[in-house]
Amino acid sequence: MGNFLAGKAVAVTGAGRGIGRAVALACAAEGARVVVGDLGVSIEGASPTSEIADRVVKEIEAAGGTAVAVADDIATMAGGQRLVDVALAEYGRLDGVVCVAGILRERMLFNMSEDEWDPVLATHLKGTFTVFRAASAVMRAQGSGTLIGFTSGNHQGSVSQANYAAAKGGIISLVRSAALGLHKYGVTANAVAPVARTRMSAGVPMELKEIGEPEDVAALVVYLLSERARAEGITGQVYTVAGPKIAVWAQPRELRAAYGEGPWTPERIADFLPGTVGTDPMPLLAQLEAMSSAARRGARPHA
Repeated sequence: MGNFLAGKAVAVTGAGRGIGRAVALACAAEGARVVVGDLGVSIEGASPTSEIADRVVKEIEAAGGTAVAVADDIATMAGGQRLVDVALAEYGRLDGVVCVAGILRERMLFNMSEDEWDPVLATHLKGTFTVFRAASAVMRAQGSGTLIGFTSGNHQGSVSQANYAAAKGGIISLVRSAALGLHKYGVTANAVAPVARTRMSAGVPMELKEIGEPEDVAALVVYLLSERARAEGITGQVYTVAGPKIAVWAQPRELRAAYGEGPWTPERIADFLPGTVGTDPMPLLAQLEAMSSAARRGARPHA
């Protein structure tokens, strides 16, 4: 057992499998008392079972740690509140929440149904909100605490996971809002965009050239929950961890601006914008175009 998180109480959603499980185990191994939150559903969000969370609790206890299981739907306000309430009832405080829970329902945008959109947004984005909402009230009163949301590189956009990408982009904005709104109360908020081998990453439609293990991500989360990170004033950040690589994403800002004279018309903008403000090319679009070009070359008959 380590002591990086000694004395802290941490709640983790999606803690039954993959990265969430690795985070729960790592927090416990560093001295934290852990609430293992997991509804135990399939990757599509079906067939809930409490056995998934219970199993991780047993792992933690077998290693000498302290943990309790919660199998609630964090896409509901009651589910997010219960996660926090259990931490308070069991441990008397809550020092950190880590929102890893997520599902996938992959479909091209023009074929995506409401039943494929709503549950993904509910689990990822609303599920982060419900936990942040309940936890932030406790942390504000304590004068300390850490909120960690899980985003993805897919917040840049996705070919066939517009629901997932939209949710992950929303989580970044939620984390930045939490960092701003809770700063004066001593509460920090950050996001992690992991690249690791999990059942969700197995379905990513593009090749992941840099990828690590869930334990790599867990180490970063433990650090962000620690007093070492708080002492550095780390808040409002988005970090990627992919095996040996750790990266920080840029803060959103205007790239360039130009000013015209007089009122704008579509014609004036058409003449003015391309040569002045211009565009900021999408790296993923360039990658897709390169792949399409290579495929076309490979499909040409040989002379």
